[in-house]
Amino acid sequence: MSFVEYGDTIKDGDTAIVFLGHESMFPVKVQHGTVTQTKYGVIRHSTDLIGKKYGSKVTCSKGGWVFILHPTPELWTMNLPHRTQILYSTDISIITMMLELKPGSIVCESGTGSGSLSHALIRTVAPTGHLYTVEFHQQRAEKAREEFREHGVEHLVTVTNQDVCKNGFGVSNIADAVFLDIPSPWEAIGHAKSALKAEGGRICSFSPCIEQVQRTCLAMEEYGFTEINTLEILLRVYNVRTISLQIPDLGRTAESNSSTGFDSSNPSNQGSLCANLQQGTVQFKSGVPFREMVGHTGYLTFATKS
Repeated sequence: MSFVEYGDTIKDGDTAIVFLGHESMFPVKVQHGTVTQTKYGVIRHSTDLIGKKYGSKVTCSKGGWVFILHPTPELWTMNLPHRTQILYSTDISIITMMLELKPGSIVCESGTGSGSLSHALIRTVAPTGHLYTVEFHQQRAEKAREEFREHGVEHLVTVTNQDVCKNGFGVSNIADAVFLDIPSPWEAIGHAKSALKAEGGRICSFSPCIEQVQRTCLAMEEYGFTEINTLEILLRVYNVRTISLQIPDLGRTAESNSSTGFDSSNPSNQGSLCANLQQGTVQFKSGVPFREMVGHTGYLTFATKS
């Protein structure tokens, strides 16, 4: 199993996604002799998972069922264990596009964090590219190495435990792109410029506060970066539902009423008009935004090495 290459059958040691519904799923490491508890009952790895095809419908001990999905960076982002605040697919998609990443690209990243963006970057640059990711926190760096190894992508990534603001990325003049997600990105702009290839490399910095963005842009200008621009990605989700509306019966026209002697001011005539208004309803699909949404995640600042 690999997050880069698709595997047909579930094997011992794989990471699989147990899908109970769109709002309920979780990752599990498949191991011979192990069981997993769900609200639908027990899943026995030896008999229910190993050897089955990914996407299979598995019946649990209580009679309920789940789907077992092959892991992808998108599913991992939704289910990974959080060691830090992570980036989600909305920001990840624009980052990979604006950094102009493709198979064979060399990317430098700091910090690694929970590895949400890292998995997407690895999938994008595979099979011939490479990710150099730097994490200041030693335990997070070790956990990231372990996950990359379990997910079959360790040959595509190098994890370094050091302070990128002081020691840089450990590479020079080879990166096609650099991504920064650290508290003081302006202190790492010089190291990012050194890591980038001679000309045309792209850089992106993610910051939750506009004051961080301002200092980062000043540092980018100081180091000669061009095409500096900052944007914010807002996700607005719509709730599609079926609603019912009454079909109004507006009655006869004024001319028809006058010609037939219909008097709307007559109390008896008003009663018959109200009855006509309640004659029927119609159902149709309607989409409205949710009342609450995540209005701000962070600012993305992009620039090009001149």
